[in-house]
Amino acid sequence: MTAALVTTFGGPDVVGIGEAELRAMEPDEATVRIEAAGVNPLDVKVVAGSMQQVFPIALPYIPGNDFSGVIEAVGARITHLQPGDRVFGRSTPGTGGAFAERLVIAASDLCAIPPEMSFEQAASLPTAFGTARQALFDSGRLQRGQRVLVHAAAGGVGSMAVQQAHLAGAYVIGTASAGNVDLVKSLGADEVVDYRTQDFTKLRDIDLVLDPIGGETLENSWSVLREGGRIATLVEFSIKPRNGRIGEAVFFASATPSLPEAVRQFQAGQLQIVTDSIFPLEDTRAALEKVATGHARGKVIIRTRN
Repeated sequence: MTAALVTTFGGPDVVGIGEAELRAMEPDEATVRIEAAGVNPLDVKVVAGSMQQVFPIALPYIPGNDFSGVIEAVGARITHLQPGDRVFGRSTPGTGGAFAERLVIAASDLCAIPPEMSFEQAASLPTAFGTARQALFDSGRLQRGQRVLVHAAAGGVGSMAVQQAHLAGAYVIGTASAGNVDLVKSLGADEVVDYRTQDFTKLRDIDLVLDPIGGETLENSWSVLREGGRIATLVEFSIKPRNGRIGEAVFFASATPSLPEAVRQFQAGQLQIVTDSIFPLEDTRAALEKVATGHARGKVIIRTRN
């Protein structure tokens, strides 16, 4: 099968396209013909080798975790799925494999795609939707009526977090560039701060900050928190409490529990899925480069088939 391949760690330029062998299927697994795959910042970090202590991988490696497609075969123990079913899911970062024509994965990690959802939309969901919910409700303990600040609110996780916080009854403030202000408002934000021309540190009494950026943005976010407020960061794993405020790293493990809720919200018209761009499998390098800029609007998608 054709797949994106990493044989040495580095930037997106180290990713090539070649032939790979599909591993044998176990009795509790399914083989999926991949139609689309979502690209995440984590994919860039894994390719760079910077996540080896957290998600060790062996080379050669096929990157990618979020995918959607059609089941081609199921193992002998599988009764709830059959060939022809449209499904989506997420492989573990250590396993990867989504930027390819086929993938073998545990059938328990697959969720059915409703008829009204496209492959591209489904592939956008697992990591972004699951991470947003974990950050807001597990790490952030968000409650109705609280004030939440979502950085990079037009990005993959940010766009999902704005919607989830709005649905939960929070007062939502997002940071975004001027060109994305209207989008973030349409997702449910009560206020949008243009991070290029406005100073978000003038905000006060924030209950929860969701930080997918780190660095200076994370450091400056402490000042906007009320006493007892929380920061949920996706990038700074060594974060510690400070001055009566709580900082917690979001270590996203499994998307599987959140997928049915994503489908429910989508079918109820409560979930907007924002797509930045779609690249063919042969342009996986360009897709990773787009995500690496940190300025993608929603999700970058790889289409494995024309």
